Amino acid sequence: MVNFIVCDDDRKDRSLVERVLTKYMMKNEVAYQLHLYDDYNSNFIKMVNKKISSKVYILDIETPSGSGIDMARIIRNKDVNSVIIFLTGHDELSPVVAKRDFLFLTFINKFDCCEKRLEEALDKTMQVLDQKKSIRFKEGGVTYTLALNDILYVYKDSVERKCIIKTDYSEFKVNKSLMEIVEMLNDDFVKTHRSCIVNTKRIASYNKPKKLITFDNGETIDIISTRFEGELI
Repeated sequence: MVNFIVCDDDRKDRSLVERVLTKYMMKNEVAYQLHLYDDYNSNFIKMVNKKISSKVYILDIETPSGSGIDMARIIRNKDVNSVIIFLTGHDELSPVVAKRDFLFLTFINKFDCCEKRLEEALDKTMQVLDQKKSIRFKEGGVTYTLALNDILYVYKDSVERKCIIKTDYSEFKVNKSLMEIVEMLNDDFVKTHRSCIVNTKRIASYNKPKKLITFDNGETIDIISTRFEGELI
C-alpha cells in the first residue's frame, strides 16, 4: 500500500495533484491511499507520526501555518525512508531546498509543465519503492507492496487456508503457501512453528517459559513450537 500525503493550501492545486495521482495509480494497478491536507496543522503532524507503509509526501513550500521546508526537516528526523517531493510556485526557493539534507526526490514548479513533471516524479517514486526491502503480491487484481520492516509475522490460517501477513497497521490475506512467502523474505525472518514466521528485527522480548513473543509495538503471539524454538533463541 502506497500512502500519498499531500499538503497544499490551494484547493485547485490539491485537486490537480489528486487527479494526476489517481490516474497514474489506477493505470499501474498498485494499491494506494490519498491523504489530503490544506495546512501543516496538528492533523498533518499526526499523519507524520502514524505508522503506515510506503509514505510519499508531496509538499507545498508555504501554507498558512508553516513551511514545507520546516516540515520536511520534521519528517526526516522521524523517517529517512519516505519519499519527499516539493511542489510549489516559489521556484526561487529551489537552491535553498537543495542545500538542505532532506534527501528529497525532486522540486517541481507549479507553473512549469507541472502535470508532466509530477508524472515523471511518480515514475521515479515507484522505482525507489521497488528498490527498498519489500515484498510485492497481487490479490483481487490489486498489487500490494509491503516493506519488510513493517511485517511483524506471517501465519497460515487453517480455516480460510490463506496466509495472513500481519503488520503494524493492517493484515493482508494472501492466496500463497507459507513456503512461497518464505522465499520472498530475507534472513531476518525465522520459523517459530510450521505455520508461522516472525520478523526477528521486530521482536522486543521472548518469554521462554510461556513461549510468548512480544514485538516492539506491544503485540504478542504464542505460535511457537519446541521444534523451531532453538532457531528463534
